[in-house]
Amino acid sequence: MERPKAEVRPFALTALRHPAVSTLLTDHRALLADLLDGLGSPLHIVLPEIFEENVGELRRAFAEAGGTVDILFAKKANKADCFVTSAAGLGVGVDVASAPELVKALAGGVPGRRIGISGPEKDDALHALAVQHGCLVAVDSLSELRRLARSARDARRQAVVLLRSRTTGQPGSRFGLSADERRAAVGLCGELADHLVLRGFAFHLNGYSPAERATAASEMIEHCLDARRRGSLAAELVNIGGGLPVRYVEPRLWDEFLAQNEPDHYHAAKVFEGFYPYGGQPADQAVRAFMAHPVGGGESLSAKANRCGIRFVVEPGRALLDQAGFTMYRVQQVDDRRGSDGYAIVTVAGSSFSLSEQWFNSDYLPDPLLMSAEAGADEPFPACVAGSTCLESDMVTWRKIGFPRPVHRGDHLVYLNTAGYQMDSNESPFHDARLPSKVVLRLGDGLGGQLGGDGTLPRWRLDGIH
Repeated sequence: MERPKAEVRPFALTALRHPAVSTLLTDHRALLADLLDGLGSPLHIVLPEIFEENVGELRRAFAEAGGTVDILFAKKANKADCFVTSAAGLGVGVDVASAPELVKALAGGVPGRRIGISGPEKDDALHALAVQHGCLVAVDSLSELRRLARSARDARRQAVVLLRSRTTGQPGSRFGLSADERRAAVGLCGELADHLVLRGFAFHLNGYSPAERATAASEMIEHCLDARRRGSLAAELVNIGGGLPVRYVEPRLWDEFLAQNEPDHYHAAKVFEGFYPYGGQPADQAVRAFMAHPVGGGESLSAKANRCGIRFVVEPGRALLDQAGFTMYRVQQVDDRRGSDGYAIVTVAGSSFSLSEQWFNSDYLPDPLLMSAEAGADEPFPACVAGSTCLESDMVTWRKIGFPRPVHRGDHLVYLNTAGYQMDSNESPFHDARLPSKVVLRLGDGLGGQLGGDGTLPRWRLDGIH
């Protein structure tokens, strides 16, 4: 597709596609259209086989980097039950932060010993469930550690504990233990050894710097060594949190976007302070980078971990959901303002609550695909995409997209790669609207674009219904 003139469209941000997703959109459009018409707009399509493929790739990346790792899928990234079921089948754990999430993980077949409990100041009900099922609890404060010990005492069990600690670069964080609190917590685990088993330390970063992650992990290894010297011989785990990056668009396009981005490219000249790094490093490359990063004396992080007998725990959400789902909207109205404003406003059935980048005060930037019932002539059609609520701020896409042809009522828009956080982090039954359905598609002949090669349709079901 040719790049239109700047006054029509600044540039394209074409979304990357897994081969199986491309096959679905090319060869099974009629099925997707029937599902959207029958189940309503918006509709989320989830693809557990791609999730399973991502698990394998992440495991290989850690193994090739020389690290030993336990993977816990961060359930908060998507509520679909099918991903927990896939995790259970692969021997992957789940990271949860609430009692309902823990119950769903257990119901999905994940044993308690493979479930991590995160989040600040967890309540007593969650503590009790965690202790009962032998889950790994990342404790955020001294007060929480004391409450967890009481829960373990009452249950006549031992709680399995990680101590979430602030790194040197996080002195102002509201999460985790300070250096003094960490030392006190290690001492408390020793005093209450009948009720607490200290397995190691945890941290979480907001950014994607391999050097920062390697440095933080090295600090946690030192904390493990110190805890062992103080009698906590089981301290062998370092939880490096989540935050592994995902690449949504080609880096060249992303660099062009950053160089040309300006308020005129958005409806109402909207200004955003920042965006997810859509053209960044893939997760497997990031793993290799931080595991190979030197952390002292030229020794790599993976070498230090192996020398010290440290096993890593990682909590990816978005990275395991890369390409594992997409979202479809039906066009409800087109307000063609090209004569006055230079672009149209496409209103879809649904709202921006189902594409949750607005939660981060940002915009979901990869271009949506236009699926028309009838092929039209190629004609650049600049438009932003609005939700159908009464809120001025209900914009599914603020950026003016350069569609390749005019958009009409009844057309379908497909937002690719939305399984990670976009589908349901910010969902709402505003205006008494029902929450969108999730359809689980099993890809027949498998991945790699061979889907449906024998002429059969992909198998589908509603998530949660087996």
